[in-house]
Amino acid sequence: MTVRPWMAALVTSVVGVFGIGYLAATTYLVLRDDLIGGTIARQARMQHEYEDRITALRAQVDRVTSRQLLDQQVVEEKVEKLLQQQSALWSRRDRLGALARSADASEDLGADVPPVVEPLAYEKPADAHGGVEAIEEIMGMSGEVNATPMRLAALAYAPLLPGSRDKETVSDRADRIFSRVTLSLKDVERDHMVRMERLRSDAARASEAIRTIVERTGVALPAGTTAASASGIDRTAIGGPFVEPQNDEPFGKSLAALDSALLELERTRQAARKLPLANPAPASDITSNFGNRLDPFLGRLALHAGIDFRASTGTRIRTAAAGTVTVAGPTGGYGNMVEIDHGNGVVTRYAHLSVILVNVGDHVRADDVIAKSGSTGRSTGPHLHYEVRLNDQAVDPMRFLSAGTKLAGYLN
Repeated sequence: MTVRPWMAALVTSVVGVFGIGYLAATTYLVLRDDLIGGTIARQARMQHEYEDRITALRAQVDRVTSRQLLDQQVVEEKVEKLLQQQSALWSRRDRLGALARSADASEDLGADVPPVVEPLAYEKPADAHGGVEAIEEIMGMSGEVNATPMRLAALAYAPLLPGSRDKETVSDRADRIFSRVTLSLKDVERDHMVRMERLRSDAARASEAIRTIVERTGVALPAGTTAASASGIDRTAIGGPFVEPQNDEPFGKSLAALDSALLELERTRQAARKLPLANPAPASDITSNFGNRLDPFLGRLALHAGIDFRASTGTRIRTAAAGTVTVAGPTGGYGNMVEIDHGNGVVTRYAHLSVILVNVGDHVRADDVIAKSGSTGRSTGPHLHYEVRLNDQAVDPMRFLSAGTKLAGYLN
């Protein structure tokens, strides 16, 4: 048998492999306990590391959860506060709207008074939609409508969108949102205050203007004069136990001042409306004024105690103001005459009538037809003799007619 070199190499390789395997197996058997112990120790260390990491993560989750609960509580408290502010603004708007309607806009305050802006004409929504809209624009959520304070919490906890502020916490975002909304509500409240002050100032100015015009007629409007309202309720009949005022701060004080100013304006108007300011024969010309003139029958100087209106027989004569009929019939040189008592010492007389349509004791309203013109009594032809008497003294009726023209814008 011939042994070739490759055969010797193969045998040597096989023997070497078996030898190495034998040595490895022997080494493993000798060192097995150490290897197993090291492996177990490694696994134990890994397990402890994972448990420590899990414990740290749980603690972090607990901290985050606690922070979120705290932030949620803060947000809910702020939402509740905003809801209270919203409710207060709605209540104030209703109260202010009622007073504004009683003012009946600028025409009711008089032509000479600067126009009054209706307090609710440019009313900002009390749900602070403007502030939330700006916030949504910052957060990339613009385009949504009907924002209300109930949505603020959702906005505060909404995920930050790309392009929003980095590293912004929920608390920071909530503070920013509620600061903007609170400013919006403050703007609404400030707008209410400004408009209330403007209405109060206009009402006070109108009331003073009415008093000034009326006083030029010689009639002084008594302070605190109150006429019955249209519903028949006397506003002076008030009372009740004393209770401390509600803590409404500046708004309550401004509202009370506005209410007082409007009440005083209405009192002044009611007192002025009782005066004979209307023309009893608006379609007729004046033919003779108040004052001294030549008497048409005697030809000598005499006092003409009223003014004469050219009126053909049968022209309807109207009352200059509401009052009570005290005379209705023939009265000396007046001929057929109607006398009406308007209160506060003011009396009007309508003379030379052809027909009388009222009776003594009748209560007449302003502009009621009470008679028809004629030429009875001491008269040279058909006309109306109109007198105004103040505390039984004849005064120039033109004072009242002129005052009626000036007060038209205040009393209508």
